[in-house]
Amino acid sequence: MTPAYARVVRIVIEGRDSPAFQAQSFGQAGPYQRLSGHVYGEIDPKNPLNSIITDIEFAPRNARGMVEYSATFSLAIPIDLSKASGVVLYEVPNRGRAPLPAANARAGAMADLFKYGHIVLTSGWQGDLAAAPNVETISVPVPRNADGSPLTGPVLVRFFDMAPNTNTLALRGRQPPAPTAPPLTLDTSKATLTRRAGEGREVIPIRSTEWAFADCTTVPFPGKPDRDKVCLKSGFDPAFLYELVYTAKDPPVLGIGFAATRDLASFFRYAAKDDVGTANPIAGKATHTVARGDSQSGNFLRSLVHLGFNEDEGKKIVFDGINPNIAVRQLAMDFRFASPSGAAALYEPGSDAVQTWSSYADEARRRPAASLLDRCTPSNTCPKVFETFGASEFWNLRGSPDLVGTKADKDIPLPANVRRYFFPGVTHGGGGGGFSTNVPNPPRLCELPNNPNPSSDTLRALTVALVDWVTKGTAPPASQYPRLDHGDLVEPTQAALGFPIIPGMPLPDNIQVPLYEYDFGPKFNYNDMRGIISMEPPAIRQVLPSLAPKVDADGNEPSGVASVLHQAPLGTYLGWNVTATGFNKGSGCGLVGGYVPFAKTKAERVAAGDPRPSLEERYGTHEKYVAVVKAAAGRLVHDRFLLQEDADRLIAEADASNVLRSAGK
Repeated sequence: MTPAYARVVRIVIEGRDSPAFQAQSFGQAGPYQRLSGHVYGEIDPKNPLNSIITDIEFAPRNARGMVEYSATFSLAIPIDLSKASGVVLYEVPNRGRAPLPAANARAGAMADLFKYGHIVLTSGWQGDLAAAPNVETISVPVPRNADGSPLTGPVLVRFFDMAPNTNTLALRGRQPPAPTAPPLTLDTSKATLTRRAGEGREVIPIRSTEWAFADCTTVPFPGKPDRDKVCLKSGFDPAFLYELVYTAKDPPVLGIGFAATRDLASFFRYAAKDDVGTANPIAGKATHTVARGDSQSGNFLRSLVHLGFNEDEGKKIVFDGINPNIAVRQLAMDFRFASPSGAAALYEPGSDAVQTWSSYADEARRRPAASLLDRCTPSNTCPKVFETFGASEFWNLRGSPDLVGTKADKDIPLPANVRRYFFPGVTHGGGGGGFSTNVPNPPRLCELPNNPNPSSDTLRALTVALVDWVTKGTAPPASQYPRLDHGDLVEPTQAALGFPIIPGMPLPDNIQVPLYEYDFGPKFNYNDMRGIISMEPPAIRQVLPSLAPKVDADGNEPSGVASVLHQAPLGTYLGWNVTATGFNKGSGCGLVGGYVPFAKTKAERVAAGDPRPSLEERYGTHEKYVAVVKAAAGRLVHDRFLLQEDADRLIAEADASNVLRSAGK
């Protein structure tokens, strides 16, 4: 153990619940306690590890020349610390949502980690979130020019699918609760508001005298001035898309979130106490650290490594292993007026930076060879990586260049410290699982039923494998993902995919989110996705090719690590869905995957004109279906993609299911 570096000034434990989680006992580790509080840190803006943070040179400094921040944290540890495994699992919050359950709640999914004695840590990193219960937050400074004037820049806000007869809308990004940056001035002649009847359609300007930065819900136009709202005199028409571009001020230094996570994780792993003498509550108990993050949180981990934040100020490695799950882009956070809550909507950055774990020359975008590991390799601080994702990431999050580059013409090999596991036929984050012939309801605004195909069972097994790789050096299962040289990846069309024609069902053509090359202006660093955006909306330089996994005669993807349900299918499991109503009707339905169940009998299938064999034709009887489930579970356990306890549970669920079960049984 070493003393805390100046970056962590102090920790304050404000809550200590012991025992927590309703006094549950977890395996050999026994009951847990939950600690919560704040960490107060400071960053040297001149340190090369920190100077990569956009606008940190303009941030206010304390008497020591340091930039200060504070963040919330939560820590779950065995009450008897002698039973701790030595592994600290850092769970990255998604939009601040605390991964750890409340102290008075059941442990839920965390029980999978507690039973091994793992210490679970989480903290705030997203600096544009407001404080709220069960939300992990961080307070970061607002930079200023030397003369005290605010930093400024253009901001784009898009509005659609508003309620009829709406005249006032909040200036919020696509993912509340974070408000969009405030305008420098309420003078609408200094901004532009336009509308269009569809993406790519004619842009119609709206006169500056016809709208206001104001609230018109109780006061007639021009309403009550409000920097967080926009009012349109004639009201917003839900048949149109509206785009507002204005000059914003006071961007928080959001990139500090990377450094704060680095510092907090490093403190709990290495330090004995903070600078004021408060003891590290797990001092001497942390031998290894592993970080996990889903979606936005997984993108956070990819960017943390790429930007060099897996090396602390003492030149030590921060995370020995990471699992960015359902995350195939970088996080849009380290640039002025960034919006880290965004996804992959039109004009949103994320796929613009380096995407590959191995060095790749991005000739299509005229960029030199680079990889996500370029900064950690010289310092020997690269983690072991499990990259896990599913079908939805190809369709909705531009996952293709991660595997085959921006020309989509060759497989990009993985380095020795990276494994990749693809979950075929799953929605974003996986479905709820279960074996049932009852058809789920469609997700909100979507046409097809909700996709039940799960990935959680596989992820549990892979977490064990990642920890074993980090702590014991046990080689993990070989990577399994679709490849060009295996013929697994093709253009995202019905013809190329070999997708079956099912009467009454939509086809995948024109569903995939396109991969655009944007022009954000000359002050934007594309490889690192940092700096300043000076052009909003950005110009589209070109549309780059993007691929998707080929399917079998049922419309299911055969490559990757298939779940038990996928190997004993009850229908076609899709990573895409179709918007049923609203402005985007007929296009992809967000991050949601769909499901097209098989007919139960041959007679039903023939009557519907469905080319896919029915359940009756596939399995014959309930008992034979259960046998298929049992065989699939056995294969996955053998290959270390399923834990035996989960295999036993799944077999029991299949046996108790209604699949091909006669009435009354």
